[in-house]
Formats: sequence, structure tokens, C-alpha cells
Amino acid sequence: MKKARVIYNPTSGKELLKKNLADILHVLEKAGYEASAFATTPTPFSAREEARRAGEEGFDLIVAAGGDGTINEVVNGIAPLKKRPKMAIIPGGTTNDYARALKIPRDNIKAAAEVILKNQTIKMDIGKTPKTYFINIAAGGHLTELTYDVPSELKSVFGYLAYLVKGAELLPRVKPINMHFTYDEGEYTGNASMFFLGLTNSVGGFEQIAPDAKLDDGKFSLIIVKTANIFEIMHLVALMLNKGKHVNDSRIIYTKTSFLEVSTFDTNQRLMINLDGEYGGDAPMRFENLHQHIEFYANVDKIPDNAVIGDVEHLDEISQDFIREVEKLSEEDIDGDGKIADRKE
Repeated sequence: MKKARVIYNPTSGKELLKKNLADILHVLEKAGYEASAFATTPTPFSAREEARRAGEEGFDLIVAAGGDGTINEVVNGIAPLKKRPKMAIIPGGTTNDYARALKIPRDNIKAAAEVILKNQTIKMDIGKTPKTYFINIAAGGHLTELTYDVPSELKSVFGYLAYLVKGAELLPRVKPINMHFTYDEGEYTGNASMFFLGLTNSVGGFEQIAPDAKLDDGKFSLIIVKTANIFEIMHLVALMLNKGKHVNDSRIIYTKTSFLEVSTFDTNQRLMINLDGEYGGDAPMRFENLHQHIEFYANVDKIPDNAVIGDVEHLDEISQDFIREVEKLSEEDIDGDGKIADRKE
């Protein structure tokens, strides 16, 4: 019989995962797995080490039950293995970007587990640095470092880059960094306020950051923001919120690439790297896309053919408010409705 190991965070989601563990195990047994469970501990990397152990012992499936951090750890446990088990996700965190990308129910633990019964899988691309793996994003620059100062309760509601909508007062601290990038299509050398390397287009609820991202094509979506001007950055954010129109702007480099090398020219200039929303070391750094590296259970029939993930209704009102404010500042019709906010005819 096939074996499955549930690695769950007992404190995640108000302990709902712990309370629903019996239902999760029952679903796995219905799917033909001999199921067992492991509760993560405060010991650093307990989920990663258990995932590695289970993978080495020949488990066929590992279920990561928790937030994006738990999923990241489980991936880091099995990604280095030559023979890797399948993975499934039962979201129990706040943002749950990866579950959103795979169309896993985020408000019903049993329904999330029952996705396994559909027996639909997708082989997902995984990001790799010299020391670790990431599942969703890598980013760097002063524009991304500000996320460390965003209150945790704000992040939990609006996710990564939340300050762009709710914390604009931090933007005056953004300074340009003289960076050098090498990627599939060439090189860029010059000032930039940030770079963003995405595996999916679901980042803290902002599905418009990389609007045409695909989950399994072996390519990152690379965005380099060349400007550090506060008003230009706000304008770019407004374009992003307006159906991802920022990707065609001259102040942005937007391309697809299977790798990225990033460094700075000033040895005294620190460039911190953010991996899946957490500090992941400093540049210089190389990122590689591991094509279709781990097979995940997913609601494949609910993922659009072009892998553009929607579901941003909770941000619509905030997005429109932000766009209106930028229209007033720039006196430009950003949303294409033929009007500029608050301008009298």
C-alpha cells in the first residue's frame, strides 16, 4: 500500500488543522494511502527535516498542512532528493499564496484534503539558490526590504508588498541600487529599486504582478523596476492594479528567464534577498528554475489553461481607491474610464 505522511503545524489556523486531523487521515485512506502524521515543533526546520526523512524512507506522498512557510520547508526537505514523493497542500495560514495558485480551497480543511481524491496533479517548477529552494518569489532591493517593516497584522491581511497599498508612507525611504543582472535574454546594468522573480502570479493577493505567469514552463517571470522615484513607483503600482499594465512600461524590464544572476557594483551596498517573504541571504546570488521538479495534487480542471490565477475580489475596492489617488497626483487616466479622478468636467 502507498504511504502518506501529513506534516502539519498544530498552531496554524487557530489550531483547526489539529482539530481536523482525523478527517484528513480518513480522506487519505479513501485515496488508497496508509496515512500517518507529524506535528511540527519549535525546533528550527522541523518540517523540513521530517519531509527529508519521509522522502528518504520511501513515502509516496507528503501532505504539507499549514501556511506558506510550512509548504516552503517541506519543499526544501524533498527538493534535493533524487526520488521525490508527491506533495499535497492543506492551507492553514493567512495568505496561502501557493494554495491559491493551485486552486486548493482555503476556507475548508476537509475540502482541501478531498482535492487528493480527484487524482489530478501538476508538476510544478521550483526555484533554487545555492543554499535553499523557494516556491513562489525571490526579490531584492530597497523596495522589497521595506516589507520587513510592515506590521505582521497588515501582512496577514494584504500579504507581500502590502505597504504599496496601505503603507505608502514608507516609500520615501526607497533608494536606487546600482545592480547587474544576467538572464536568458541578456543583461541589465544600472540603477534599480527592486527586482522580482516569480514562479506563480499569486503573491499576497496581488495576481497582477506577473499577469501571464505559468506554473510549469521552466521560466521565472522577471521584473526589474528601474525607477526609485516615489511618484513613479506609485504610478507603476496603479498600473499593476489596473490589469497588470505595468509590464509594458519603459520603467520596467519584464521578461521570462530560466535563471537569474544578480550582484551590485558597490561592495559597501548591501542587497538583501527575500525568498517567499522571508530574508534569504545577500547578493551576489544565482537563481535557477527547476523545471517540473515536484508533482503536486491540485484542482487542475479549475486552473485556467493559461495559468493566470484570478480571485482578487477582496482587493478590488482597495485597488480602485489607490488608482484614484494616483490619478489625482499624476493627472492621468490610468484605469481607462475616460476620466481623471476628482477632476471636474
